[in-house]
Amino acid sequence: MDTPHFGLIGFPLEHSFSVSYFTRKFSEEGIEAVYKNYPLKDVAEFESLVHSEAGLKGLNVTVPYKEKIIPYMDVLSKTARSIRAVNTICFCRTEGCFARVGHNTDVNGFERSIREHLEDQHTSALVLGTGGSSKAVIYVLESLGIDYKRVSRKRREDLITYDDLNPDIVQDHTLIINTTPLGMYPDLDSFPPIPYEAITPEHLLFDLVYNPEKTRFLMMGEQHGAAIVNGYDMLVYQAEASWEIWNRNPENSLESE
Repeated sequence: MDTPHFGLIGFPLEHSFSVSYFTRKFSEEGIEAVYKNYPLKDVAEFESLVHSEAGLKGLNVTVPYKEKIIPYMDVLSKTARSIRAVNTICFCRTEGCFARVGHNTDVNGFERSIREHLEDQHTSALVLGTGGSSKAVIYVLESLGIDYKRVSRKRREDLITYDDLNPDIVQDHTLIINTTPLGMYPDLDSFPPIPYEAITPEHLLFDLVYNPEKTRFLMMGEQHGAAIVNGYDMLVYQAEASWEIWNRNPENSLESE
């Protein structure tokens, strides 16, 4: 029997801890499996990857492909279909059937992580960024009854821009969530352009980036007394949810939770 293969697709992947996380997990739990990085310069390379890796059982998906990968899926889970973003793929191989099933475990990961840090004053949020990860964040905020504004570089009817942000808006939104790759290794000096001087000890800054451990975004929030959280716990929670999906019985793999 071939060794099951798992991995991560995206580009670039130098920032990712996923290989080290799953390699350690496999070693500690005595699991015969391999987890690899598959950097794809174009999402269209996904097809050749699937056909060249016969033992591929599941993949995680990171930037910039969480939305672009959807046309390559045969089935989407209820959550992935609702938010139109996929970060986990399960390859369902049963007799006479091969299907690529797209899931979203970012929702599970973000909800578990953010719940551990929310205080009574965190009732309004600024969500920085509009990519696939932001969709998972918004899905969770809506389920928790937290109001939010989405912030983007480009103006749209349902968005505000960074230029629109002022100290009053920042003070009124005590939960600020960075879903962009700004500050992610190796681009350590970048950060979202918000009025950091308006941040207070009432604020919670959550950065989905986990490498480095403390981004410039988090550092500047911390300098103004805010509570800060990086994306590492979210990574762990979503990775465990991915592992559970990959190890379901084949007849349950096509279920849309």
